[in-house]
Amino acid sequence: MTSRGFFSAFDDVWLLDGVRTPMVDYCGALGHVSPTDMGIKAARAALARAGVAGDDIGSVVAGNMAPGDFDQFCLPRHVGLYAGVPMQVPAIMVQRICGTGFELFRQAGEHVQGGACDAALVVGTESMTRNPIASFEHRTGFKLGAPVGFKDFMWEALKDPAPGINMIQTAENLARKYGITREEVDQFASDSFAKAVAAQQSGFHAGEIVPVVTEKFELEGYHPRGIRLSGKVTEVNADTHARPSPVEVLAKLKPVYEGGVQTGGNSSALVDAAAAAIVASGDYARAWTKRQGRKPLGRVVAAAAVGVPPEIMGIGPAPAIRLLLARTGLTLNQIDRLEINEAQGAQTLAVARELGLDLARLNVNGGAIALGHPLAATGVRLTVTLAREMKRAQVRYGISSACVGGGQGIALLIENPEVA
Repeated sequence: MTSRGFFSAFDDVWLLDGVRTPMVDYCGALGHVSPTDMGIKAARAALARAGVAGDDIGSVVAGNMAPGDFDQFCLPRHVGLYAGVPMQVPAIMVQRICGTGFELFRQAGEHVQGGACDAALVVGTESMTRNPIASFEHRTGFKLGAPVGFKDFMWEALKDPAPGINMIQTAENLARKYGITREEVDQFASDSFAKAVAAQQSGFHAGEIVPVVTEKFELEGYHPRGIRLSGKVTEVNADTHARPSPVEVLAKLKPVYEGGVQTGGNSSALVDAAAAAIVASGDYARAWTKRQGRKPLGRVVAAAAVGVPPEIMGIGPAPAIRLLLARTGLTLNQIDRLEINEAQGAQTLAVARELGLDLARLNVNGGAIALGHPLAATGVRLTVTLAREMKRAQVRYGISSACVGGGQGIALLIENPEVA
């Protein structure tokens, strides 16, 4: 695969800490919550967990794909303001589809390294439930007898009109290209569920989750915002999709396409969630360490993004990781942990085969098949999970990565300061 693309290296940029909401199944307890409010919740929690004052933040970099309400244009600004960031600090919306969360780190790293700020607030938030039923055809009215063009935004967005196929079909293309069987995909999915359940039971995932309750977010001089959970739920404190999923159970599910390998059980789950992190300069991080008495979660070493053919978009992490390694002078053998988004089981297995990757180092606490893929939040979640796992395992280097609809791949290289 080609290594053409772009590469960003960071000399002294740090991930201080990060946190996320639980990832809650589609139409669940977070189903009526605006992505803006989920983002505010995660942002406030990240600042509190890191022990960073809102006044110290000099840039807000936020991501959200599908509009969850009519406030989306203001989402980054409102997340920053209601999280306590000074009025004078600007905010920006970032969009690289499934790679958005990684792009947040890349852009925040450039803000910090370029001297625009000492610390940046990174927030990815996504409500899959609140993807709208939309029409782009009726501004001039409804003509008698003409088709009414309202469609499911999320379902239609899964289609790439360039090759004329959807994201699941791109995974089927990779399954054929790499000779990946239904049995292999189901086994991979079953393992993802088992690892996620084990990580829940051990308390690992709880270590990065902020519980979500019904609450109000006040901002002096402005209208309050807030979260109201659905139904009779008073608190959500754990991911809801992870469950024991034996291969025998997964094997009974019908494929999405006749003769294909992808099913509802071995593809990423639809969930609502937000994740946030604090990215800072070396000087700020060293002062923070003295103040907090602990080291940052990790050093953000480099980022790489590439393009691939749209019809096999899922292979994107492979050339992105290769470019990352080539430009940093590392080998895959030096990367002890990898988090690669499990958009579809066959897609992730194809990346592993292309790279010759040892699956024992991949998604060791479960992946998106078991936990879910809240588009713009995914890259932040994966990177925070990766950095925490690297500390637990006491390993030096890790990579988080994802494929991107339309034919891209993106990857981040993280270093553990405790073993560097």
